[in-house]
Amino acid sequence: MELWGRMLWALLSGPGRGGSTLGWAFSSWQPQPPLAGLSSATELVSHWTRVFERRGIPEARESSEYIVAHVLGAKTFQSLRPALWTQPLTSQQLQCIQELSSRRLQRMPVQYILGEWDFQGLSLRMVPPVFIPRPETEELVEWVLEEVAQRSYAVGSPGSPLILEVGCGSGAISLSLLSQLPQSRVIAVDKGEAAISLTHENAQRLQLQDRIWIIHLDMTSERSWTHLPWGPVDLVVSNPPYIFHQDMEQLAPEIRRYPFLRLSRPTAFPFSYEDPAALDGGEEGMDIISHILALAPQLLKDSGSIFLEVDPRHPELVSSWLQSRPELYLNLVAVRKDFCGRPRFLHIQRSRP
Repeated sequence: MELWGRMLWALLSGPGRGGSTLGWAFSSWQPQPPLAGLSSATELVSHWTRVFERRGIPEARESSEYIVAHVLGAKTFQSLRPALWTQPLTSQQLQCIQELSSRRLQRMPVQYILGEWDFQGLSLRMVPPVFIPRPETEELVEWVLEEVAQRSYAVGSPGSPLILEVGCGSGAISLSLLSQLPQSRVIAVDKGEAAISLTHENAQRLQLQDRIWIIHLDMTSERSWTHLPWGPVDLVVSNPPYIFHQDMEQLAPEIRRYPFLRLSRPTAFPFSYEDPAALDGGEEGMDIISHILALAPQLLKDSGSIFLEVDPRHPELVSSWLQSRPELYLNLVAVRKDFCGRPRFLHIQRSRP
């Protein structure tokens, strides 16, 4: 994804971490007849841009363009054939645009409204409350691919590691790695049933289901990790919940809870779009990170690596945490910045005892 697209994503979905959405209508909104006098895609984009701007919706024009393009069968407005910009829309298309735009007015993230989003060139299904992959995480995948290209693995060649992803969400990281490493295998775990179901769906959609083992597992529970399929892994990759708990209330409205809204049907997370558990990392954002590191001796082969996406305050915290636990034989070997220049990614390697 180009840099402008990454910045746009951050504004469309707000800051922070990491079935058809038409059923998520709010009971406070009822469908209205198509807007009189508006018939073309260009007119609809202009109209909803003005509406979004008046209501304080971030990136108002881009939001309206994504919605109109989606209804017309394209990913972006710019990719539509120019003839479609001025061609009259059907009443059904007008009604659909109005319905989806009304969801944006409720600050629903565009990814959930469209029901899909691209990540590393893959089109992934997106449904609430499963965590939406952020553009920074594409850089994490790229770093892992760079490291894999420089190594050889037991099965015989570069590009064939055994990988464990902790907290797979939609499957974005796992499936991106599988698609670009044809000989690799992945174990993907998540404690959320909705995430497990969505990863299964996306794996089948991309025809990658034969090389991924998807497991419903809470890594903080007492369940032993020694029974994971295929034995110790070469790489652990994770974009864990890492937001400091006190920062949760500062997130954008697309992410924060909405206690004043009533949904048309009950859900597991009635007051938020994304599962807060996929974002909240505890007091210092380290709750899941420390669990991953503490389990590393059980999870990793000798000289295996852990790649993490973290908060910019975490490199120093993780370094101190590792120094206080020499018995783990883990070393922070590299820190990489994201496209905004923030220290965002960690490479931690296990040394031989």
